[in-house]
Amino acid sequence: MNELAPATAVQVIFLAREGVMAEAELRDFIANLNDDEKAELTAVAWIGRGAFEPEDFDEAVATARAEATTPTEDYLMGMPHLAENIEAGLDALGVDVTGEEEDLL
Repeated sequence: MNELAPATAVQVIFLAREGVMAEAELRDFIANLNDDEKAELTAVAWIGRGAFEPEDFDEAVATARAEATTPTEDYLMGMPHLAENIEAGLDALGVDVTGEEEDLL
């Protein structure tokens, strides 16, 4: 991951777990990411749900860019188990977010 900071991914996970209470905040947070961060976040979620393997991260990012026909926030927020998918994707990519999680608690 070149653009997407682990702390950004963790923030999305926490907001997604808050459910309806944080829906507007999550939507705004994702909408305010730059295009590279949005593509990488989508790729991480895809890896987490098994659509791509971790070694295919670059391909997943390219696919996310090419197939972005709706706002990323709408697409991701419509994904069942968004928080779990991002968490699993980060884990599969070997990204340790322990420090970022502690900072948000």
